[in-house]
Amino acid sequence: MIRRYNQNAFFCFSPPVMLATFLIEIALAAYVLWRYHMTPLTRLATLLLIMLAVFQLAEYMVCGGLGLSGMDWSRVGFMAITALPPLGLHFGHALAGKQNKWLIGAAYITAAGFAGYFALATIAFTGNQCQGNYVIFELTPQATWLYSIFYYGWVILGLGCSLYFAKQANHVKQRRALRAFAFGYVSFLVPTSIINLISPETLAGIPSIMCGFAIIFALVLSLRVVPLQAEQNTT
Repeated sequence: MIRRYNQNAFFCFSPPVMLATFLIEIALAAYVLWRYHMTPLTRLATLLLIMLAVFQLAEYMVCGGLGLSGMDWSRVGFMAITALPPLGLHFGHALAGKQNKWLIGAAYITAAGFAGYFALATIAFTGNQCQGNYVIFELTPQATWLYSIFYYGWVILGLGCSLYFAKQANHVKQRRALRAFAFGYVSFLVPTSIINLISPETLAGIPSIMCGFAIIFALVLSLRVVPLQAEQNTT
């Protein structure tokens, strides 16, 4: 395992920022639980926020060297973000009042497979590096390609479904909520892609950079999407 902290880098996702992001996302999850009635939708929203927070905590622990070993925290972090694509797809369907058990089930099954691999396989990670901007989780080349297909495939499908459902929605607040949810997807996909295009060397830190920008998604989800859905349910 390699751990390195580049003191000369731009500190947009430095360990203090990772810790602050973790605290914000946990606070947002607690807010959703406190403010709104417990429904399947709020449960999914809370799980999304918690999984984002767990990844930020794992990043911080890798950089700070506290608690479990860096390799163990790598496993925890990847298990957390592996749950995000199926949860997002499920949330979008629930937000639109749609059901697609086969599609959502397939997303959860593939996620469970990757989560089990990250939890148990001794060859899943070859190391990790803590940079000034992001953490590099070093997967084996084969796992990197397969995981990228899994992750981007389900995330892009979730975005597409949300936009499609928004176009078909009859209720104004439901349509706004779905559009806001789609914007949440875009808020971490587009900035990460731009950074990767400007600096190709950042491709190794995609999970870290993407989840750093996902704080925008967390804010949109808890302060815009869930409230709009709650307003719709009361009308």
